[in-house]
Amino acid sequence: MIRPPRMDDPHPAQPLTMPQAALARLIGYGPLLAGLAAVVLGFVLFGDLRADIAIVGLVVIIGFLAVLPLPVVTVIEKLASGPADQVGSPDQRTTAAFADALGDPCLVIDRRAAVVYRNAAAAAQYPGLQQGRVLTMVLRNPELVSAVETCLRTGTPRSFELHETLPSETWDRVVVAPLHSPGDDWFASDNRQLLVTFHSLTELKRVDAMRADFIANASHELRTPLASLIGFIDTLLGPAARDAAAREKFLGIMRVQADRMSRLIDDLLSLSRIEMHQHVRPVGSVDLSALLREVREGLLTQAQKAELNVVLQLPPDAVLVTGDRSQLYEVFENLLDNAIKYGASGQTVDVTLSEIDRPGLRHQVSVVDHGPGVDAEHVPRMTERFYRIDAEASRKKKGTGLGLAIVKHIVQRHRGQIVIRSRARDGEGLRVEVMLP
Repeated sequence: MIRPPRMDDPHPAQPLTMPQAALARLIGYGPLLAGLAAVVLGFVLFGDLRADIAIVGLVVIIGFLAVLPLPVVTVIEKLASGPADQVGSPDQRTTAAFADALGDPCLVIDRRAAVVYRNAAAAAQYPGLQQGRVLTMVLRNPELVSAVETCLRTGTPRSFELHETLPSETWDRVVVAPLHSPGDDWFASDNRQLLVTFHSLTELKRVDAMRADFIANASHELRTPLASLIGFIDTLLGPAARDAAAREKFLGIMRVQADRMSRLIDDLLSLSRIEMHQHVRPVGSVDLSALLREVREGLLTQAQKAELNVVLQLPPDAVLVTGDRSQLYEVFENLLDNAIKYGASGQTVDVTLSEIDRPGLRHQVSVVDHGPGVDAEHVPRMTERFYRIDAEASRKKKGTGLGLAIVKHIVQRHRGQIVIRSRARDGEGLRVEVMLP
């Protein structure tokens, strides 16, 4: 690309000759000339325009454009993909180096709100904010427009919370601040610039929402059995104090409700422990084949009561993975328990261990039941806390609504993936695939 010389360029470009300048202008007007030629050709073919007159007219227009300056004579170097030392002035190099040092998205904009520079984080998060683009035309947010205009007018920093819903819901703390150069009058300068930084609040917002939802659901789940216990205790202390049959019946129901609260508290504590250590990768070694056999043996009585046969398809040799044995046992116990509870209308539950070739993943365990499955709209939410497709049926089967949430967090701690499919193939109900490194 031919570019104008810079004062700090050790090998400045040679000045353009007149033919080179004319050629550059014609190249710049290339799309216009192509469109004009197409129009003239149309008049020749369909409008009875003489070919010689058309050619003479095109030559005249080309000659006129060759001496006419380009409408925009602005050269913007591609700074976003290059190092900071490609920027012209020392101030620009310092600003670019500062922006590149930030881990958060950072933009430098001019007094027209056009992007002068963006760091790598900004390029990744906002690919549409290319150099030369006007920031407020790409991110059409009234608060952003107001912050930029106010900062340009007053020279004081502005901050606000930017909430975007597309392509996914995000929150950012945006700070718009003037870039002052020592000894310069920022308001009088035509080259005054603003620094715009974005600090993500998305994870904090999601954690807060999750915490509020978690507390609301946990209190609701505990309130029902507690209310039942209090009611039965009052009945036993009052009208049924001397009724042996009623006492035996109510004590049985109270035991069921107490067991339900105990399971819920156990699952809550388990989930809390998993989340506390989710960032710490396990270091132990586990034989998946032996673990799956042990899980099957532990649930064999339950499967027989449901008249189901748990079929294992395992490699002949040991399959070693890095992981926490007790947590992986909990994963497959939860999945197989769910398959037995909700796939009882089928005759078998298939558990398959196979090797896969995916980036960072080597082993896959599939748990497939042949029950009715679930509707497609429920699948993406099945790993949410307390999410139940049929709350009453889940309680009758002694479910807490936390099993798949626990599975998801354990698999994430092991740097694996979980995929849930409903009616993936003919004859299948629900298929859950756990992929591990």
